[in-house]
Amino acid sequence: MRKMSFLLMLVLLVGGLFACSNSQSTSTSTNKTEEKKEEVASEPIVIKFSHVTAPDSPKGKAADLFKQLVEERTNGKVKVEVYPSSQLFDDDKAIQELPRNTVQLIAPSTTKLVSYDPAFQIVDMPFLFTSDEAVYKFWDGEGGQILSQKLEKYNIKVLAMWANGEKHFTNSKRPLKKPEDFKGLKFRTQTGKVLDEQFAALGASAVPMGFSEVYVALQQGTVDGQENTFNNIDTQGYAEVQKYLTVSGHGRLDYLLLTNTKFWDILPEDVRKTLEEVIAEVTEQQRKWSEELNRESYEKLKASGMEVYELTKEDIEAFQKAMQPVYDKFADSIGQDLIELAKKANE
Repeated sequence: MRKMSFLLMLVLLVGGLFACSNSQSTSTSTNKTEEKKEEVASEPIVIKFSHVTAPDSPKGKAADLFKQLVEERTNGKVKVEVYPSSQLFDDDKAIQELPRNTVQLIAPSTTKLVSYDPAFQIVDMPFLFTSDEAVYKFWDGEGGQILSQKLEKYNIKVLAMWANGEKHFTNSKRPLKKPEDFKGLKFRTQTGKVLDEQFAALGASAVPMGFSEVYVALQQGTVDGQENTFNNIDTQGYAEVQKYLTVSGHGRLDYLLLTNTKFWDILPEDVRKTLEEVIAEVTEQQRKWSEELNRESYEKLKASGMEVYELTKEDIEAFQKAMQPVYDKFADSIGQDLIELAKKANE
């Protein structure tokens, strides 16, 4: 009997020691898990921002300002990695990668989004917007909301419109003052059906071509002219190979700041609010930089020796009449409601 009692006590003692050891092991494992969670939670949210322009461009400066303000105001919760000058992706590739969350912020040319919806061709409609202020009013209002909604099903969210400016004509053959002056000339353009029709309505030809190829094409006479912002004409040295500048403001070259919708929605609320505040602040500054640089570049172009002609109100009315076929052809695919909102923004 004593032997049996001793064995029973021994079993209970060993069981107790095992239970205590197991409890300590479980407690240690739980603590390690909690420590791991805290470690993960303490890691910064990384935002990769890819764009194609130089750091000293309005878009490049805005991207760097965004990085600075976000990192300061989130106290290290968010880290922004900026990749300028197509270091990470060009615009086309960036648009493909954004829905996959390979990159979290991009700012492509608005016309690049035509592949998602033809309504984005509105920026190419000739002589539609009459000022920078009208463009901002359109994008910050109902027009921008309608276009933004068209991207939601592709997991893309529009955060802001960043300006680049109005487009103007240059060429090497003759002054372009009237629609008939364009007849027979060849113009480099970005890819786009509206741009093809714009020059066709003037009796000219559109030659789609990459931005990096334009200078040599103008120099060698592959094309006679091109359309661009003052700043692009200036910084790309087109005054060296183009004699005539027509100040027309007939179209736009702007950017949309885009993010991955799913990425944006899972951000902590306080972080998302801070990002929204910073984006609003940076957008205002970016637009000012764009306007300033275009004004400065215009003065440089006038001083460069180019022959400059500014279209008058009567000239513009003649061009609008000549390009009415463009509106007849694309109003339905773009949306007459959007075109009317753009016209209203001019008021």
